[in-house]
Amino acid sequence: MHQEKLGFSTNAIHAGYDPNKYEGALNTPIFCTSAYAFDSAEQAAARMGGKEEGMVYSRGGNPTVRVLEQRLAILEGAQAAVALGSGMGAISTLAWTLLRPGDELLVDVTLYSGTQTLVNSILPEFGIVTNVADFTRPDEVGASINRNTKLVLFESLTNPNMRMVDIKTISETVRERSDALIAVDNTYCTPYLQRPLDFGADIVLHSLTKYINGHGDVIAGVVIGSAEIVKRVRTAGMKNSTGACLSPADAYLIIRGLKTLTIRMDRHCHNARLLLNFLSAVRVSKGYITPVFNPIANMSWHDGK
Repeated sequence: MHQEKLGFSTNAIHAGYDPNKYEGALNTPIFCTSAYAFDSAEQAAARMGGKEEGMVYSRGGNPTVRVLEQRLAILEGAQAAVALGSGMGAISTLAWTLLRPGDELLVDVTLYSGTQTLVNSILPEFGIVTNVADFTRPDEVGASINRNTKLVLFESLTNPNMRMVDIKTISETVRERSDALIAVDNTYCTPYLQRPLDFGADIVLHSLTKYINGHGDVIAGVVIGSAEIVKRVRTAGMKNSTGACLSPADAYLIIRGLKTLTIRMDRHCHNARLLLNFLSAVRVSKGYITPVFNPIANMSWHDGK
């Protein structure tokens, strides 16, 4: 069955996994192994040299982790994904893969605190320049791009203040001025609510720790995008640089969490709407609550409903 023809919920449960390859097991097995056997020295050399597909060492790939990666890539509408040991592991590995001394990185004014430390304090020590713009103002973003801009990074919704960035408009603004890659941290929305690649982004990042896993028992991250970009992140970035690989046991827990993502996100949205309506009504009738922030209603294209 072609997975692109299946619904989101079905793919969240089944994509990337064929029970027939694992003795009919309905749940993905946990492959707790650091290394893998080879049929011959020639096969080992071919795999280690990147000439043949297959597992070599679990820092670079693992069957359980691979199921998770394939599932997340399908849910985001991408070619490939590489799962990592944390959300910061994903962002830092992406940065070390794509940026070199003299390159410039353009980021939004609002970023997760760990990301802020990376881009404002750590990367500059290695000769990488970080520029900051308000990504809710596309003209400001456009004015901040130059020929040295190699990566544009932002969140939507932002952590923690829930600002919404118009991904399509920002992508168009960047494309008009540069060939810089566009990376969007989609942690808060998950692919159930938005898919940044559909709006012009090149790369999607997640802290899988949060909504995607959904059970508060895993630290993990992922980089999602084209096969070419993901291969670079997996090899030059994760395997040979940061080493921020994801354990198969944690991958299994995230696969479990994905099965209820649709139900959980629907409930989150429902509860948020109830709370927004309640607080807005209290503010109008009682007058002792400051204006309630609704990130969607603040967008210029929103109809106010």
